[in-house]
Amino acid sequence: MLSDTLAEGLGQYRIGAKIRALRKAKKLGLVQLGEHTGLSPGMLSKIERGALYPTLPTLLRIALVFGVGLDHFFVESEERPVFAVVRRKDRVRLPDQPQAEQPSYLFESLDFPVANRKIEAFLAEFPAGSEPAPPHQHDGAELIYIIKGQLAVGIEGDETVLDEGDALYFDSSVPHTYRREGRGACSAVVVVAPD
Repeated sequence: MLSDTLAEGLGQYRIGAKIRALRKAKKLGLVQLGEHTGLSPGMLSKIERGALYPTLPTLLRIALVFGVGLDHFFVESEERPVFAVVRRKDRVRLPDQPQAEQPSYLFESLDFPVANRKIEAFLAEFPAGSEPAPPHQHDGAELIYIIKGQLAVGIEGDETVLDEGDALYFDSSVPHTYRREGRGACSAVVVVAPD
């Protein structure tokens, strides 16, 4: 039995619908496809309806009948819009510096299931008592929106304090750092748009 997370992740690929489209294009019935693949029509029907996800060897058997590679089932169609839901319970919380005793901040990816994404979005939390983050830089642009608390953002030595509801956009190719300001924790949404 697949977890909801795995079922949702596999469901995005619409493997069953892609198999059905290939079968209909070749004008094959489930029984005929079963004869070519050695799989039962009942199993093929479950796969097409999304009630069962095939193993890679099973999927390869089906792919060989239609003369397509496995990538056919995992590459997004250009006509289909990109769509991904990231449930709070499925996010993984990571420290900014895995080796540090006290991280400067913790972050969770808000868009991890999307391949070839044009932006990267994170929920960041700067705990009370956290140390300033070391300076870092990366290509592109960054936008920070403060959900709760205060955050000081240093860009090339100039520091700007952001309050709840404030946002800051900047060129992230210049060295920048974050520092929680005030007594309480701070949380923010950080969006990075790579070049």
